Amino acid sequence: MRADSQAGDLRFSWPTRVYWEDTDAGGVVYHAQYVAFLERARTEWLRFRGHGQEQLRHDHDLVFAVRAMQLDFLRPARLDDLLTVTVEIRACKRASVVFTQSILRGDEVLLTAEVRVAVLTASGFRPKAAPDALYEEFKALEVPNT
Repeated sequence: MRADSQAGDLRFSWPTRVYWEDTDAGGVVYHAQYVAFLERARTEWLRFRGHGQEQLRHDHDLVFAVRAMQLDFLRPARLDDLLTVTVEIRACKRASVVFTQSILRGDEVLLTAEVRVAVLTASGFRPKAAPDALYEEFKALEVPNT
């Protein structure tokens, strides 16, 4: 799968397919599986920007951990649906990032999410400031409030 974005775009999109393992007995995506879809898209967004999570851990003693998440389930996804998961930065501080995300089936919005991620040391899971270059890059990707 490939990202539907360019390096300068503020919104990143990642395609994902719904498999049997993602669903309940009725063929509807199990609610907790949406969290995995969101996580994968954030990971691929980070990779697309040139920052693998293992590289950040190794080079900067840095990991990201979800601190808070608000999900709004609007419509169900079903077995074999092709979904698009979006990622945007709503706010960036030195030791946290707030993402807005959505999951779509075509033009239909199935879920919206706000995810607050803390920047932590990999060695002790303590809050830490992001390196200047990473902070400046993320800050430049903030979507203006409308």
